[in-house]
Amino acid sequence: MQGMPGWIVLALALMSPQALAADTGIGFGHHDWLLACDNTGTCRAAGYQPDSDTLPVSVLLTRRAGPEQPVTAEVQIAEAWDASGESTAQAFPLSLRINGQDLGPVSAGSDDAVSGALTPAQTSALLEALTRDSRIEWTSPGGEVYRLSDRGAAAVLLKMDEAQGRLGTRGALVRRGPRDESRVPPPRPLPVIHMPATDDADIALPPREMAALARELRAQLDADTCMDLPAGHDENGDASEFTVTGLSHGKLLVSTRCWLAAYNAGSVYWVIDAQPPHQPVLVTTNGSGYRRGQIDAGHKGRGLGDCWSSQTWTWNGSEFIASHEQSTGLCKGFPGGAWPLPILVSEVRADAPVALPGDR
Repeated sequence: MQGMPGWIVLALALMSPQALAADTGIGFGHHDWLLACDNTGTCRAAGYQPDSDTLPVSVLLTRRAGPEQPVTAEVQIAEAWDASGESTAQAFPLSLRINGQDLGPVSAGSDDAVSGALTPAQTSALLEALTRDSRIEWTSPGGEVYRLSDRGAAAVLLKMDEAQGRLGTRGALVRRGPRDESRVPPPRPLPVIHMPATDDADIALPPREMAALARELRAQLDADTCMDLPAGHDENGDASEFTVTGLSHGKLLVSTRCWLAAYNAGSVYWVIDAQPPHQPVLVTTNGSGYRRGQIDAGHKGRGLGDCWSSQTWTWNGSEFIASHEQSTGLCKGFPGGAWPLPILVSEVRADAPVALPGDR
């Protein structure tokens, strides 16, 4: 698991119903359900098929922060890995059944979509079913049955109520009480990051200066953190594997490879002063790429690529600020992951970009 981001570790482990809380938001998982509440207070809960089932199905429940906010629900399906079943294009409309009761069809969002929105009545029935032992199924026109697990749902919905301050209110999903929701906390403001224009040009520092900087950068990292960090071989420190890129406000970005795993890789990024002494400041050891003021990281949870985590850091003229973080949920057979489940969101306001070579 070397170099793996926290969201992927959380999504793969889920060995106990414990919450991961951070300044960014809240992530929590139990059995076949996962919760992500972002820094504005919006919560998203995703549930999946039991591990014993081969037909992938997932439900996404979304609720904004604040009093009297409804829960919306969507269902998504994917083809079985062995491709023995019907294609997802043929599966809609799906018929929802809970404990044998037909609750009507769910249509796809468009002709080629693999997901559809539940009606308010269907959503209400589903929420009630998830808090007790229930059999929840969607049946396709061809007779394929997609079964949704309820294992872990009650714990995840309780955590959603707690995160949004709804415990003991009439609007709580699990632990309802007599209080109205007038004192439920409102949404928190969306952070705004002002991103100045960057030149993004590759820069060649003088050889001796670069060699000294490379030695300083290597000294900041140990082998466990950056096991693939290029090592110096000549008397000048061999800095050829380091890339230096222009930023703005007298700062530069330095990067090189850091770690390599079976199906993921990470690069390390520092911000330095353009003039020596460079005073490097580490940004991340999990980066995947940089462009126009933003460092991105994207990593698979397993080789099939059915679950991912991603992060973005945005340049504000003096430092890189974490601006986005999300996973795509559990590794349950959805190519690319089932849903975006952010725990950190922000608004990036960019100055006019500097034209780059090759731009059209």
